Amino acid sequence: MCGRYSLVPEQSKEIAQIVAEVQARFGAASIRTGEIFPTNAAPILLPDGQKMTPEPMTWGFPSFKGKGVIINARGETALDKPMFRRSVLERRCIVPTTGFYEWDSQKRKYHFRLPGQDWLYLAGLWNTFQGEERFVVLTTAPNDTIINVHDRMPVLLTNDEAMPWLHDTGMASAKLTALQPALERIAV
Repeated sequence: MCGRYSLVPEQSKEIAQIVAEVQARFGAASIRTGEIFPTNAAPILLPDGQKMTPEPMTWGFPSFKGKGVIINARGETALDKPMFRRSVLERRCIVPTTGFYEWDSQKRKYHFRLPGQDWLYLAGLWNTFQGEERFVVLTTAPNDTIINVHDRMPVLLTNDEAMPWLHDTGMASAKLTALQPALERIAV
């Protein structure tokens, strides 16, 4: 599960450009930066021809039970679930971050990021609910970096995988269960 992530423009030129573009187009109050929580609005990258365009979107699909939100979709079963199937096929997005957080069984908080890189792309899905665009983060089985902290982790995308993720359904389907890269773990 990925229940929080970081979006700190001061830590990454890539993230700073994305945040600046969203704030210029939609206003400074259109997104949150820092530690991102479910139901916060944050920038999401969507396909725009052969480039990616950042848009503000709210984190979490509404729950069918009417209470709370669904913030993650299991990559292994997303194509089988009515809530996510259409989004996997037609509405994939990228969640730009400076890392994500997980807590271990002792409630110790850890920040995960790619070694030597100041930004991290998470694979996501989006949809429109009652006129509002919302996104979820796709998760998969943990790699060796995370398994001692949590039993799930986000599906990660490299820069080279970003455009294929948005445009190539075959690649996207394969990525949902692919082995994830090793990460740097920092106690917070």
